[in-house]
Amino acid sequence: MKIILASSSPYRQSLLKRLNLPFDCHSPNIDETPLRGESAPMLTERLSREKALTLQTEYPKHLIIASDQAAQLNNTILGKPGTEQNAIEQLMKCSGKSVTFYTGLCLLNTQTNHCQMDTVPYTVHFRTLSRMAVENYIKEEMPLDCAGSFKCEGLGISLFSRMEGEDPNSLIGLPLIRLTSMLIKEGINPLLKR
Repeated sequence: MKIILASSSPYRQSLLKRLNLPFDCHSPNIDETPLRGESAPMLTERLSREKALTLQTEYPKHLIIASDQAAQLNNTILGKPGTEQNAIEQLMKCSGKSVTFYTGLCLLNTQTNHCQMDTVPYTVHFRTLSRMAVENYIKEEMPLDCAGSFKCEGLGISLFSRMEGEDPNSLIGLPLIRLTSMLIKEGINPLLKR
């Protein structure tokens, strides 16, 4: 069965390549605006499901992998900053605090309509950061397209005092450990060549 990654994210594509499975990409066009009163876990689960279902008719005999991520600081959802100034402000708010990233994951078998859903949390604990350190970091990596304003796979790792969670890949945007379990339930094991 062919696999479709419902994303144009180079980060998710790079992660999925690690499983050594052939796949194609198709980015669904959906409104990602949070609903009123929606928490980060609820948002990521809803958007992951919507992304997969949007592509269902176009790919009727496929496995569609869809994922979405949101960061939450206290009760505030942190999105992609978009600008340097927003990124600086976002990281300064995170200084000395803990931020939980929720990565929604959906695997939809469009042939059987079997849909597996999960939300994987991952928490990062930020060091106390100076404004100069934050500004230098933003200029160095320009993480303007990343929820939380950092790239943990690069220099962003130096922003943290510690990290905790089941799968560090979920922090980048695709929880591979959970995805592998879902794929195995659909008869695809990355370790067994077909």
